[in-house]
Amino acid sequence: MNVQNNLEQCKATKLSSDWWRGGVIYQIYPRSFQDSNGDGIGDLKGITARLDYIASLGVDAIWISPFFKSPMKDFGYDVSDYRNVDPMFGSLADFKELLDQAHAKGLRIMIDLVLSHTSDQHPWFIESRSNRENPKSDWYVWADPKPDGTPPNNWLSIFGGSAWQWDARRLQYYLHNFLTSQPDLNFHCPDVQDALLDVARFWLDLGVDGFRLDTINFYFHDKALRDNPALPMDQRNATIAPAVNPYNHQDHLFSKSQPENIAFLERLRALTDEYEGRACLGEVGDAQRGLEIMGEYTSGDKRMHMCYAFEFLEKRSLTATYTKHVFDQLEAKAGDAWPCWAFSNHDVQRHVSRWNLDDAAARQHAVLMMCLRGSACLYQGEELGLHEADVPFEKLQDPYGIEFWPEYKGRDGCRTPMVWAAQDEQSGFSTAEPWLPVSAQQAGQAVDRLEADPSSMLNHYRRAIALRHAHPALATGAQTGMTETGSILSFVREDLHEQIFCAFNLGMDSAAFNLPEGSWQVMGQDLGGVEGSGNVVLNAAQFILMYRKKG
Repeated sequence: MNVQNNLEQCKATKLSSDWWRGGVIYQIYPRSFQDSNGDGIGDLKGITARLDYIASLGVDAIWISPFFKSPMKDFGYDVSDYRNVDPMFGSLADFKELLDQAHAKGLRIMIDLVLSHTSDQHPWFIESRSNRENPKSDWYVWADPKPDGTPPNNWLSIFGGSAWQWDARRLQYYLHNFLTSQPDLNFHCPDVQDALLDVARFWLDLGVDGFRLDTINFYFHDKALRDNPALPMDQRNATIAPAVNPYNHQDHLFSKSQPENIAFLERLRALTDEYEGRACLGEVGDAQRGLEIMGEYTSGDKRMHMCYAFEFLEKRSLTATYTKHVFDQLEAKAGDAWPCWAFSNHDVQRHVSRWNLDDAAARQHAVLMMCLRGSACLYQGEELGLHEADVPFEKLQDPYGIEFWPEYKGRDGCRTPMVWAAQDEQSGFSTAEPWLPVSAQQAGQAVDRLEADPSSMLNHYRRAIALRHAHPALATGAQTGMTETGSILSFVREDLHEQIFCAFNLGMDSAAFNLPEGSWQVMGQDLGGVEGSGNVVLNAAQFILMYRKKG
């Protein structure tokens, strides 16, 4: 990206309406955060009860995974009523109370909109499948079989097998990129687009501060239903779909990421811009073109505010080489993109386990995230340094893990309940047996234990977030001079007023490094940053941060 243009974006102090740019977002998986009524499932009142804790982290916003009415075949990502709260999580009044109390504490609330598909129990689908002549007959993706009765093309579902399901009522197949109970909406139908924008307006009117948009590049499909080509073996690098899933055998050129999506995203952004200080965060699910699509979807000021791809959610660890490669690719393919980085979320193994990080490396990675250009998303429990929980097969809930067990254990290991109190029943999450078992290993890192220790991982995250907020260059400034020197990744963050030099040893061994000359002041020692000048040696997981004013 042109550095001067980037600097111009950072001239003024970050306005409240621009909070998302460089903001820190805390993701909550509501089933597993806090149970308030003793049924073993987290709920909205539980989140409200923990707002003081969330505010104490210093984050700007909360992203809440779906809490809409749903049969819960995919735990809320199969919506049957977009305008209501599932009784499992409470009521619309409970959500309004959560919203009001969060705003009073300076926290913004983003909700997870699942627009690409609904539940098969949604009234729209029930009407659509009833016959081929009803008013909603084209609201979903229907297609006739081939002459031999097989599906209309070779598209595959992320959850395994064909993406097409036969329906005996219409004598047609319907498209489902996920479970068979999650039929895909037909975005080529204008009425579908209008209905979904009305859903967004409903929640904006209620006062939400933005949306995390699930599978944002899945909205449109190729109208001609062309077959996807095969994907060469050496390019099968999907993060969410495991290696045992045939979904990875295709290059999904036609089943998603269609050019028509841009116009809809611009309609959604225009709607959002009618409201002050709202933001859209898109999830780009594409293992081959994620950064390119991120750039397309966030380019200019008429599309999404920010997107995240899966480069830092992969199994591949953050070496200096790989991290620089990601940013080089981002600049080459999507120089105007505003990324939102995450190391963990509800769909992938927790990064401390995925990358086999020890305590020092986990702390270093927390600082690295707060120094990289882009916004940042933290997943509940990440601030405690939680490892992936081990969930036995008989306790599994995730249909993905059940389908591909034991080669792939699914997503339940990152979705186990939050641990609040080490000695309490179910670690303070609930008074009943939870929907997923509380991890005994994680209980030792419960919030009450870490709160009492100034040097704990929890307090380390608080200091790292505070550092980002204290220096606008880290939140919204340009990122220049990213260099890979052996295992050391270095770069400069700067705006019109300050420069911050950052160097991280992301390798396993010590490495020598020449620091830049000039009147730099070392900072970040309370985060574990080292001091030095000239030629320094950084041990594994060490880093150095230096600051100077400009002008």
